[in-house]
Amino acid sequence: MGGGPDKEHVLITLGDAEPKHITAMLKQQFPHFDITYFQVSRDTGPKSVNAGSQVPDDVWQSATILLTLFVLPPNPDLVPNLKLIHLFSAGIDHWSNHPIVKDSDITITTVSGIHGPPITEWIIMTTLVASRRYAIEYEWQKEHFWGQGEKRGLVGTDWVGKTVGIAGYGSIGRQAARVFSALGANIHAYTASPRTTPAARRDNGYFVPGTGDPDGTIPVAWYSGTSKTSLHTFLSSGLDALIVALPLTPSTRHLFGAEEFALLGGAGGSEKTKLTAGGGAKPFLINIARGPILDQKALVAALDDEVLGGAALDVTDPEPLPKDDPLWNAKNVIITPHVSALGKEYMDRGFELFVTNWKRHERGEGMFNVVDRRRGY
Repeated sequence: MGGGPDKEHVLITLGDAEPKHITAMLKQQFPHFDITYFQVSRDTGPKSVNAGSQVPDDVWQSATILLTLFVLPPNPDLVPNLKLIHLFSAGIDHWSNHPIVKDSDITITTVSGIHGPPITEWIIMTTLVASRRYAIEYEWQKEHFWGQGEKRGLVGTDWVGKTVGIAGYGSIGRQAARVFSALGANIHAYTASPRTTPAARRDNGYFVPGTGDPDGTIPVAWYSGTSKTSLHTFLSSGLDALIVALPLTPSTRHLFGAEEFALLGGAGGSEKTKLTAGGGAKPFLINIARGPILDQKALVAALDDEVLGGAALDVTDPEPLPKDDPLWNAKNVIITPHVSALGKEYMDRGFELFVTNWKRHERGEGMFNVVDRRRGY
């Protein structure tokens, strides 16, 4: 990919009607862009190679830049001029077997970094629903019931002095750390690579301005490694809550199973500080990453056996979660249908990141979020 303002044919394929303010902004920022917008069907999920058939072959053949959420060209031969694919998602795990990912070297970027604010708000919302026992209060409201003496048993807990572990300290983890720290919690970070110096702890990726932990100074403890031993040391560090914010790769699939839940449940904070999600003194687990990172059968057992105090899950394995899956009825579980990142700001931020990246490219600088196919993200 060379620099310079060459004529570019930008193809945008999204499920909504064309956002005129966005395409106008792109043409203003990049007068050398010719833009083709296709509103495509959402019925063809991201795993479908056939989704690309919604775009005529001649459009594929002339496109040099593709901005998309769930439509890729069926095969590399159809896009001889394509030099960049900008995906409006944080990960590429659902594309891992697609010919464009497997059999081409077309540069792929993601919108990793824009998810911190909405996902953190979801994390805080669901965690406080559990720790403040709001679900019971909401049921009382629907019944027009004041509670009377029952309020004595409605004892929640706050986050001052609690310890929150964050597995995966990227833009989402750093924003979650920022907000939990503001609530008075201590943060333990866990990353694959060591972060032993101030420079190593800085966030050199893309993040929404005014968010996160740019300098990496919020955690009071930082754990690292890719071995079971390093993960277990982190899980045994006295956590009242665990946020899973890791990418799904072959090495992270079922990273958390029965042994890990037992360590988390048995080695959390003191009885005075541990989260009371449903009345018991056990840690709370939050997964906003990918469902298969957890062994879901083991998770159900850990919840039902009260090894864990509860869980908030925006992702499951599989998705959609079958109606008869036992996870629905596990104790103290909150399940939402992979919606934590959604918000009115999402697409605008995704386009803003593309603009930032393409300007960097034209200046000869490296772009944010270039996918490393070998690592899987």
